Amino acid sequence: MATLARLQARSAALAQQYYFRNSVVDVFRKKENDAAVKIQSWFRGCQVRAYIRYLNRIATTVQKWWRGYLGRQHCQLIVEITYCAMKMNTYNAMAVRIQRCWRGYRIRKYCFDYVCLKKYLRAVSRTNDSVMEALDEFAEVKEREEREAALQREKKKKDYQARKMHYLLSTKQIPGVYNSPFREEPDPWELRIRQAKPLVCKRPRGQLQRPSSLTSWLGCTSARSFPRSDTLPPISRKQCQGPFRDIAEVLEQRYKPLEPTLRVAEPVNGMKEARAEFRRQEEARNIQDKMFLPFASYHKKEKYIPSVHLSSKCGSSACGCQSFRDENPEKWICGKDFQTVLPSFDLFSTYGKSYSKAGQIL
Repeated sequence: MATLARLQARSAALAQQYYFRNSVVDVFRKKENDAAVKIQSWFRGCQVRAYIRYLNRIATTVQKWWRGYLGRQHCQLIVEITYCAMKMNTYNAMAVRIQRCWRGYRIRKYCFDYVCLKKYLRAVSRTNDSVMEALDEFAEVKEREEREAALQREKKKKDYQARKMHYLLSTKQIPGVYNSPFREEPDPWELRIRQAKPLVCKRPRGQLQRPSSLTSWLGCTSARSFPRSDTLPPISRKQCQGPFRDIAEVLEQRYKPLEPTLRVAEPVNGMKEARAEFRRQEEARNIQDKMFLPFASYHKKEKYIPSVHLSSKCGSSACGCQSFRDENPEKWICGKDFQTVLPSFDLFSTYGKSYSKAGQIL
């Protein structure tokens, strides 16, 4: 009993000592296991690395032999190509030399014969001399014709000037501008004016037409509408000198057409026609001249303004049906007006890309 009591008293210490020894054994066992694992991993790593090195050596040897074979094949191909190119270059050089000799012989024999070439150049020189002589003669003829034409134009201009200044001709009583008494001989213009005829303005003769309206009847009083006789023969006496008006100007002033008043020139119903034309233009123009802003609802908040001719106290004009501009809120599906439909042209091809929600261009 005493022994049993002692054992029971030492049971707790024995259990603790047993647990402590088992824990120490477990720690040592874990350390030994870790050391064994480390040794095995190092050894196996050395084996794998040695095997990989062996495989690399074998692969390098195989690649070296294969690349050497490919290099020798490529080198042999390059040698063959180079040999063929050298052979073709040699053949081409030999052919060029043969062709050069043959072409030189042929050109010297048949084409560039010195005697024939000398004859050809002599013939070309003679032809060139004849052509140059013909061109010189043609140039002299053209220059002579241009000179004669210039002289003719100058002569005509001076004759026309003399005809215009015929009124400056000298008379027996009064010497002219170009016949000064202080000169020994008259001016050449004096002699030219004596030989020239006076310039007379010729007017085309128009046929008389019967007036079809008031305006045409008023136009018949022009100088050309009156019957005129043929031009009278010139008077034997000379024209008087002095500050007198031209006959054509005097006749134009005398037979000046009438200038009717506004009441006579305009029709009687002109005011009515003007009002009708103004009404048509007003109907053709737009009701509102404001710019359309797409994707904006500002213009929908404004009050509808009808045109001048359709706005009245009695309502819209009765045209057999209701006007298409009237708005009927009772037929609306939602609480606002319908959405404006965009027209099919290029302005709205980039819908939602080049315009903002407020209608401003980006």
